[in-house]
Amino acid sequence: MSVGSTQHVPVLASEVLAALNPVAGATIVDGTLGGGGHARLLAEAVGRKGCVIGLDRDPVAIERTAELLSGLSVECVHANYADLPEVLAGRNMAAVDGIVLDLGLSSDQLADVERGFSFHSSGPLDLRFDPTRGEPAWRLLERLSEEHLANILFEMGEERYSRRIARQIVARRRQSPVKTAQQFAELIRRTVPRSRTERIDPATRSFQALRIAVNEELKWLKVALRRLPDCLRPNGRLAVISFHSLEDRLVKESFRDDERLDVVTRRPIRATENETAVNPRARSAKLRVASRKSSHAETDT
Repeated sequence: MSVGSTQHVPVLASEVLAALNPVAGATIVDGTLGGGGHARLLAEAVGRKGCVIGLDRDPVAIERTAELLSGLSVECVHANYADLPEVLAGRNMAAVDGIVLDLGLSSDQLADVERGFSFHSSGPLDLRFDPTRGEPAWRLLERLSEEHLANILFEMGEERYSRRIARQIVARRRQSPVKTAQQFAELIRRTVPRSRTERIDPATRSFQALRIAVNEELKWLKVALRRLPDCLRPNGRLAVISFHSLEDRLVKESFRDDERLDVVTRRPIRATENETAVNPRARSAKLRVASRKSSHAETDT
């Protein structure tokens, strides 16, 4: 896949537009730029007098999407969405009109055989969003204790066979450590029993857990949920799309408990049957939206 192309299809695109309701001249932040699907729609809505600031931890995504969106009022920034206050300060901006986070994995990342996000990849089991930071997943599998590995698989992947898998990882590395995504997936499939009614690949939960651990995803989401409300103008909206229960629970509880926010979606917005038929990855997507309270409301509380 060339740098100037994308396979990614944005989920809940019309729902995100409805939630943020971008008007001409508004400033919107796409904190997870990815293939630029949401950013393109937002940029078309805010027009030339508006601006979309697109952040991503993945430098490849930034390079690719900057090229794809050239000509639109989009600024692409290589940064963690949790660092948005610093990004805005560097542009002499106090606040923006809306923020969207799509916490899902990009189809472009899945298609990159050198990153190891796909179960079928013969490339290194890396799993980092930003290959310039941290350590690859295969190295974690080499150095972490059996207990630590089991805890990661159970806590971040909700994998019921976490101890059995961790035991097999440690046994395997005594002779030939797991280095590729394909090897990791095959080890799990041999270890985890699969019922005939099971729809998802047995490796799904373990890949999710390892990816979350490598990128410290839950840590950065918690940080962002504390920091991002202060980046919104009064009545500005924060929209978050999550794909698994750990993320969704954090978003739900943070929106509910944050005195700066009013919850807009009492229940998460889900993809329609039409969308999931075209884009199956949208099946597990959940969109939650909150609005920054006005100054007047804050004064009264």
